[in-house]
Amino acid sequence: MDDMNLIQQAQRHQLVVRELGEEIDLEIGPGEDDPAFDHNPLMEVQARESSAEEHDNKQMVASQPPTEDQDMTKTQQVKRKKKVVKRWREEWADTYKWAYVDLKDDTARIFCSVCREYGRKHRRNPYGNEGSRNMQMSALEEHNNSLLHKEALRLQMASRDKIIVEKPIYVKALMSKTAGSIVEAALKRDPHEPEFIQSVQEVVHALERVISKNSNYVNTMERLLEPERTIIFRVPWIDDRGETHVNRGFRVHFNQTLGPCRGGLRFHPSMNLGIAKFLSFEQTLKNALSPYRLGGSSGGTDFDPSGKTDSEIMRFCQSFMNELYRYLGPDKDLPSEEMGVGTREMGYLYGQYRRLAGHSQGSFTGPRVNWSGSSLRTEATGYGLVFFAQLILADMNKELKGLRCVVSGSGKIAMHVLEKLIAYGALPITVSDSKGYLVDEDGFDFLKISFLRDIKAQHRSLRDYSKTYARSKYYDQAKPWNERCDVAFPCASQNEVDQSDAINLVNSGCRIVIEGSNMPCTPEAVDVLRKANVLVAPSMATGVGGVVAGELELKECNLNWSPEEFESKLQEAMKQTYQRVLKAASDFGYQKESPETLLHGAVISAFLTIANSMADQGCV
Repeated sequence: MDDMNLIQQAQRHQLVVRELGEEIDLEIGPGEDDPAFDHNPLMEVQARESSAEEHDNKQMVASQPPTEDQDMTKTQQVKRKKKVVKRWREEWADTYKWAYVDLKDDTARIFCSVCREYGRKHRRNPYGNEGSRNMQMSALEEHNNSLLHKEALRLQMASRDKIIVEKPIYVKALMSKTAGSIVEAALKRDPHEPEFIQSVQEVVHALERVISKNSNYVNTMERLLEPERTIIFRVPWIDDRGETHVNRGFRVHFNQTLGPCRGGLRFHPSMNLGIAKFLSFEQTLKNALSPYRLGGSSGGTDFDPSGKTDSEIMRFCQSFMNELYRYLGPDKDLPSEEMGVGTREMGYLYGQYRRLAGHSQGSFTGPRVNWSGSSLRTEATGYGLVFFAQLILADMNKELKGLRCVVSGSGKIAMHVLEKLIAYGALPITVSDSKGYLVDEDGFDFLKISFLRDIKAQHRSLRDYSKTYARSKYYDQAKPWNERCDVAFPCASQNEVDQSDAINLVNSGCRIVIEGSNMPCTPEAVDVLRKANVLVAPSMATGVGGVVAGELELKECNLNWSPEEFESKLQEAMKQTYQRVLKAASDFGYQKESPETLLHGAVISAFLTIANSMADQGCV
């Protein structure tokens, strides 16, 4: 029976079946292809190396007798179809492991499985005889060595760091069906953007009491959740070897009801549209909590600056700005630093913006460079976190002095959190990177922080710190949340604190979590912390310091602030934000001692500010 099926299949596809170990000729006509053959990787066709005797008998082919269909084909004198022929040998396995067979214009071709193109798309064939075995294989081989294929392969390798399998989105149970309908609509519209959906859920959960008192806010919330403008663009650039690369750029102007947009730029391989929307949504609420009337935006690219030379980063930033500049300006949108973007990147971006725009009105926010304003811009966010923690502790009749603090991350924000904690007499004991965390039981001091900065500047591992300070230890593939502490400062990235980490924090004695990064806690972690009565200060409130500093340097850049004057203004802005959050929470019945007070109060205050302005401006 199996032999009969093989013969029928051979007749259907006009296969010329040879002895095992020899080549198989495939001639697939339109409408005659076998579905089982589609997308079949060639590397699965295993053949043994032909012996010399078999090679001599290569022309002796045992084929099926011609059928009536085949006779009719000959009489119709249809143009002979090209064949795709391949005899696999072991030494070719690595060369052609990315190949597969598929139809193109009703003709079987050998395709690259990385970029889904076949050889002729990537080469000039001087003979125009792609159907022959030699030309087809040489075309694929040349394609595999082409810049296009190498770039496609690089992107495929980089994608391994991303989430390949979609994680199920954790849906919180909401008390109100009306609030639940808002989340359901967002989930239906953007099912493949888990970070954005998570952010929406947190906001809607905090607004349940607001929505129940005024159902008109449902329509307002639906409008608010749709960005005003989403920009996606190509960013081609050339590396130092002359090879061309292509990345994808994003910029989301989420809401401009209160004024021009402000928001960060993130350069990281994991960057995508969902993350850009989540960051811009969070930035919109954060800006609404600030003393200034500002809209929210965010963006970035999946470009990875690590390991790149200065000239490569300059060329990429210039190409990135070639498209983005038309959407920027002091009355439109001005970007600021985020993950992967520092002084160097902001300098290149601003230089190209000034060149293209033909003026220098407005300023990108960046630290200690001559086109920037205040000298403490980069410190503002980190310092603001510590000021906010101090305000919380003051209401508890406590202070930071002597408290053990764990900090995640080792970037700009984390380092400035360490600085200010030391200044207030606290004992910060940890920092972390993508591969693990470092703990120093003696606590960090200013000298140690300087050493940490040198390590990071030289792109060395935090593990090198423990070679100098014997009482420190670096833990691979671990997080710092199981260290005994009083206050935690997650300052690395979104969703860095999961459910198990939250349990570790509770068991470690942590009573306050000050969010430094955007949405660092997963919904499951937030539930654990809430049930354990751990107070969580949301990043949209604690991160206002960066917004304040950016506007001060833009509006009052001609003034030379001393560090003391700048810190005084920053402290006053953080105090105003803290009081606004508590008042909004109190107005809707949240007690000051509740672990949800700060999170719900921050969302309520920000949302009402935006919603009232949206109502005044009509349906726009």
